[in-house]
Amino acid sequence: MINPRFKEMLRELIAADLPVTSDYLARVNNVSPRTIRADMKLLNQQLSNHDAAIVSIRGKGYRLVIYDNERFRHYLQMMMDNDEEGSGTLPDTPEERIVFIIRKLLLAEGYIKIDDLADFMHVSKSTLQNDLKEVKRIFTNYGLTLAKRPNHGLKATGSEMKLRFCLAEYLFDRTKETAAMILTSQLSDLIEADKFQTIWKIILERIKQNGLTLSDIAINNLFIHLVIAYKRVKSGHHVMLYQDESREMKKQKEFQVACDMIQDIEGQLQVTFPDVEVIYITLHLLGTKMVASHQMKVEDLSPLIEDEYLRLTKQVLKEIENKLKLDISEDEELIMAIGLHLKPAINRFRYGMNIRNPLLQDIKKTYPMAFEAGVVAGLALEKLTNVTIDENEIGYLALHIGAAIERRNLKSDKPKRAIVVCASGAGSAQMIKYKLKSRFSDKIEVIKTTEYYKLAQCSLDAVDVIISSIPIQEELPVPIIYVNTILNDHDFSKIDHFITDRRTTVSEYLSNDLIFIHQPLNRKESVLAFLSSELKGRGLVGDDFLDGLYEREKVAPTAYGNLVAIPHPITPKWHETFVSICTLEKPVMWGDKPVQLVCLLNVKKESTEDLEALYGLLTKIVESPDLVQECLKCKKEKDVIEVLLKGIQAS
Repeated sequence: MINPRFKEMLRELIAADLPVTSDYLARVNNVSPRTIRADMKLLNQQLSNHDAAIVSIRGKGYRLVIYDNERFRHYLQMMMDNDEEGSGTLPDTPEERIVFIIRKLLLAEGYIKIDDLADFMHVSKSTLQNDLKEVKRIFTNYGLTLAKRPNHGLKATGSEMKLRFCLAEYLFDRTKETAAMILTSQLSDLIEADKFQTIWKIILERIKQNGLTLSDIAINNLFIHLVIAYKRVKSGHHVMLYQDESREMKKQKEFQVACDMIQDIEGQLQVTFPDVEVIYITLHLLGTKMVASHQMKVEDLSPLIEDEYLRLTKQVLKEIENKLKLDISEDEELIMAIGLHLKPAINRFRYGMNIRNPLLQDIKKTYPMAFEAGVVAGLALEKLTNVTIDENEIGYLALHIGAAIERRNLKSDKPKRAIVVCASGAGSAQMIKYKLKSRFSDKIEVIKTTEYYKLAQCSLDAVDVIISSIPIQEELPVPIIYVNTILNDHDFSKIDHFITDRRTTVSEYLSNDLIFIHQPLNRKESVLAFLSSELKGRGLVGDDFLDGLYEREKVAPTAYGNLVAIPHPITPKWHETFVSICTLEKPVMWGDKPVQLVCLLNVKKESTEDLEALYGLLTKIVESPDLVQECLKCKKEKDVIEVLLKGIQAS
């Protein structure tokens, strides 16, 4: 059986597209760099028999080189098979089955038949089909496709880098014990080690016994809350009871699990918790389940989350919306998630427990805009609570925000529902309908065609837009797009503009005059000073622009991996939104990461622009090594713009 530490090292190496240092691997595994170097030699010996090797790059770290993808996957498959044999159990819950299916698909050399998967897991085909819907959704998040071929089955398809990144997350499962190790050293000053180990063990046992699935972050939050609650109860502090203990929540299985947890802790640690703790633990066990299933709305949360934290959550989300225009401030799941997260997060800092976030680098690289929103949230929390929020905690906030952005994107991907209004008779209305269907496929759904005089009889509750070939005098609660009876290119352009919901396009923010090629700058400070000077000389920014950039860098370096940095001021102060691109002759160190492509972002003060397209471009740059390399090769300013516009069109 492979050494667990080897698995963690492999996970990091597979996911990384830049060398990984021994210091970083040592921190992740809680051992010394010397131990990591010894482990690397042993791991390399194993990999040499499977067409892969770990290469040491002087001054940079270790890099995994795979010579034969199929043989290397076969090695990973053997590792997974050994784990399954060792556990002696088949996946039982939907969550376990989904992880199992993802692993099988990622490691398969060819297609896998649905019948074979169902037989192996002892489930019906209909059960498996439900699991596959979630698998498909997860693959989409990684840029992968679940391909289906008649008589062959299913196969995961996508770029090798994206397949590897998904493998790193799902083959090398971050066990709950790993999460416990991260916390152990931080909590030792708060209570005795044997007591927090008792609490941790009780949480895991009760979760497992009842078949609940929680993320590491949710378990960490619950664990830290219980440790602090234990400490305060022992010190004679009393917690104020909630005004209402939600009848709906008491019907949930999680409520009984919370009761059992408290009973176990009270029995083993000789302490008595107030009744309110059962409610709080139930909330953590439920996570966003009740909001996601529409059993609870934002207005129902106030009795369950203290007013202080609900108020903080809404203020933080308002600040994010003011500065970044992400359109997530009304997301009920996000309000629930942040509201639950803030209490243990703030308590961590009040008690001096700075928890390391092992996902931080992945979050910055995969969700750069969500991380920026996390920075805004962190600064807002500092102002509101006088508690310093560090980069690790910003990363956790970004995870919740990233999930909300994904939910928003899913909603925007649904077809727009339209009513077609025409005065020339049913025939012409039908012609418009089918022309729209032909041109826009699944982006628009015509739910009704009608003559103008019948429009008043139509319900507009589920309608996104009215497409009309005649003037409509009445004020209506939905947008109206006026078109010709015989649709032309101008009509199509207007409809497309509405469907994509983009009031602005990326090209509006890019200019040859703001692109600087192959600059011979060798320090981060030199790059920031150079760009500030150039922009000031063009009258785009003021004297304090450079100070604004440094203010943001103090919170956390704006290097996101993949040789990319996106410096920007925290608070918009100037009068134009733009991106200035600078490529460097050689990479410079930007915090702890090398950077060679700098995308300086400035958002207009009090902007009301829809910046989704711009954020999409910046995310695409951070995610795509090929796009970065193409930009670095460009010898003319206009070539950089062409590469970036081509890249965003391909996404």
